[in-house]
Amino acid sequence: MRLWVVVPAYDEERSIGATLRRLAEQTDTGFTLAVVDNGSTDATVRVVKEFAAGHGAFDVRIVHEPEKGTGAAADTGVRHAIAAGATHVARTDADCLPHHGWVAAVKRAFGEDGLEMVSGPLLPRTDEFPLKFWERRLLPAVIDIAALFGRFRPGNQDPLYLGPYVMMPGCNVAITAGLYERAGGFPRTRIEDVHEDRALVNRVRRLTTAYGLRKDVVVYGSVRRLRAYGLVRTLGWYADHRYRPPVVDVR
Repeated sequence: MRLWVVVPAYDEERSIGATLRRLAEQTDTGFTLAVVDNGSTDATVRVVKEFAAGHGAFDVRIVHEPEKGTGAAADTGVRHAIAAGATHVARTDADCLPHHGWVAAVKRAFGEDGLEMVSGPLLPRTDEFPLKFWERRLLPAVIDIAALFGRFRPGNQDPLYLGPYVMMPGCNVAITAGLYERAGGFPRTRIEDVHEDRALVNRVRRLTTAYGLRKDVVVYGSVRRLRAYGLVRTLGWYADHRYRPPVVDVR
């Protein structure tokens, strides 16, 4: 297994350092890291270069994608990894902290469970801000509601789908190179237009049932969007962009 980890990044100079350090602290550092700079205007690239110079646990590549969009950046990163020999690719985001055993759990999912695509719990980060009790509970609740809505969302219903809809956040997903290419990959879109993770799941559902969730594939996600939008608007954002904020890239 030749695993690559792809991290799309846009103006993440304040957050990506923590993500990189967490990847360096993985119990299994047998992977190559590709950070996709999506046209950042801040010091994101410099932070990555400084990290790469000071950490030798794994190889770090910087890939540039000028076309703005999480889908475009993620697709460029995954395809770069596959072209360089990756057999499996995991993705997280530049404001997230994978659990220390995340890489090891991803490998187990592919090796032991025979899955071709895997995801797991997305829990709130507790290091960004002092979180109140309700905020600690809110992000998992929002995700659960979104997952439930997704099961009944008309766009996720099609007789051609081979298996049920499963919510797989883009910041916590891994896939085999072969399935990614067969499915057509992430749509090269902006997050304000299309939730590229949902689109990839539905593309995969037309090809196989070898996808699923593992409780040990854990990533801790930022609550900054939830804080900026509020609960109701956050739910609207994830429900097919029924709420469209004036500023999507919350920093």
